[in-house]
Amino acid sequence: MTQQLADKRDQDFVIWEQMNGEGYLKSGPYGGYDRKMCDMILTEARTLAVKELLPTLAEGDREGLRFENGVVRVPDSFHRVYDLILEGGWNNLGVPEEMGGQGAPPFIAAAAAEYFFSASWALYSYATMGNGTADMIHKYGTPEQKAAYVKNLTSAKWGGTMLLTEPEAGSDVGALTTTAVRNENRTFSLTGNKIFITNGEHDLVENIIHPVLARIEGDPPGTKGISLFIVPKFFVDPDSTLGERNDIMCEGIEKKHGITASATCSMTLGAKGKCIGFLLGKERQGMKIMFNMINGARMSVGLQALSYASAAYLLALDYGRKRVQGRDLQYSGDPSAPSVPIIQHPDVRRNLLWMKSHVEAMRSFFHYVTTCGIKASFSKDEEERRLYEDLYSMLTPLIKDYLGVHGHEVCIQAIQVFGGAGYTKDYLVEQYARDCKITTIYEGTSGIQAMDLLARKLGKQNGAVFMHLLGEIHKTVARAKGVPGLEGMAAKVEASANMLGETAEKIGSLAMSPNFKVAFAHSLPLLHAMGDVIMAWMLLWRAELAALKIEGANRRDVPFYKGQLKTALFFIDTVLPTTRGKMESIQAASPAALEIEDDSFGGL
Repeated sequence: MTQQLADKRDQDFVIWEQMNGEGYLKSGPYGGYDRKMCDMILTEARTLAVKELLPTLAEGDREGLRFENGVVRVPDSFHRVYDLILEGGWNNLGVPEEMGGQGAPPFIAAAAAEYFFSASWALYSYATMGNGTADMIHKYGTPEQKAAYVKNLTSAKWGGTMLLTEPEAGSDVGALTTTAVRNENRTFSLTGNKIFITNGEHDLVENIIHPVLARIEGDPPGTKGISLFIVPKFFVDPDSTLGERNDIMCEGIEKKHGITASATCSMTLGAKGKCIGFLLGKERQGMKIMFNMINGARMSVGLQALSYASAAYLLALDYGRKRVQGRDLQYSGDPSAPSVPIIQHPDVRRNLLWMKSHVEAMRSFFHYVTTCGIKASFSKDEEERRLYEDLYSMLTPLIKDYLGVHGHEVCIQAIQVFGGAGYTKDYLVEQYARDCKITTIYEGTSGIQAMDLLARKLGKQNGAVFMHLLGEIHKTVARAKGVPGLEGMAAKVEASANMLGETAEKIGSLAMSPNFKVAFAHSLPLLHAMGDVIMAWMLLWRAELAALKIEGANRRDVPFYKGQLKTALFFIDTVLPTTRGKMESIQAASPAALEIEDDSFGGL
């Protein structure tokens, strides 16, 4: 049977064999779940995604959104399926039970989301974005705020957003101009404009709760002076019923390159002077609080990219097996030779294996970081908890950008397998490529993620967190060296990890020197070189596990395990050598990008 959206066997391998998911079920906070239940959840998620969400993907893209008198109307097909998502509790699968969710292990929630994201991300995001809003209120809100908002958000009865970006304050959030003026009743009157607000307005819910960054009148400039406010579309009465409409309005929606069924709104606050907000947490702590949601959103964006890439690869793989075109290369001179499926052509095989290696390594990497988050949340040892918290934080920019960039490239290469047909809207790979591009942009562009990695993350605990990561890679290398046939791959990963350590040390030192701008000109190549080495690590880890299981495996699993060995070999032999070139260029620290005069860029 042809796999769709995500390869269930590969998900199982990562969750149960590579990341030892059952160990978390036995010893962690997920006592109500066992493997049988988790398998059932993923089977049902896949069924719902394929049968109900997937048909809305192309339809939603074609129909798009309607903006009528301040109301955003989603594609007609979304309404019924939205209700199905809520009926099954799929909107809050990974949300803790005390917040009204199902409390499923994060790796199961992520695996289920991989199906839903690739089936119809725009639709599924309407049902789930409120969870991030609820999480902030649960952590920082007053008892009254928690009672009023949290469960209404996690039930997806109400929607949630995050209002950061302004016309003149994009990545530089500290430059925002939205203001908050104190009222006598401890509320605040807000005035300002926000743009690029995902799900800022739509007709799937009765209320939308907006967390808004603003500066209280008189507070200092920059991010240190920013506070966070709860701004509901409709006020909530003490008995939890909806009251009057608040003065926050959608003034328009963007016409976008992709994710066209997702409402990206321009929002105006206080046009009539009556926008009321309620302080969330302490004053001037807005960015600190909001980063709880931002970091979660960045992980979600990485998963979004992985989901698109997985689905696009499987479509290309299926097409390669079915599309008959051209003779086998060894019979190219024989006009009587039969045509063959294009998967038999060498370059198509190379392309498919390139996609496979990236999709599977990215899946492993995402779940590795997810398990770091579990350890950070539940470790009883304070030193270990802090280590995994900082490791999760350090790797988040890579999840966001490396998966975004390479996930998009997988979608592009999937189009190549289809050839001209893939450039038409007859096949979903074209839409996946358009939809995936946003993952390198929102929640912080590639350059923002690279600056975050170099400026804030690599030096955590004086470099001890980064050294721990290298140590984990070397542990896998040591195990792989003891497996016959993996010695060569292990040596290459070891050499690349060592070179990554040298490169990070040099660029880190440069970042603390008077020539620090040169370091930041090379920060994005550093992020991607680090990502390459982690991909190679993940694939070597997979190969080491697979090699030990081939002999005793059942007939169905043997091809899968053998495939792990060849996939790792391909990446380590063909992709990793280029990574060494990247690291050589980073270490050379060319200042050309900074020294070139503005006029010399041309175009005048």
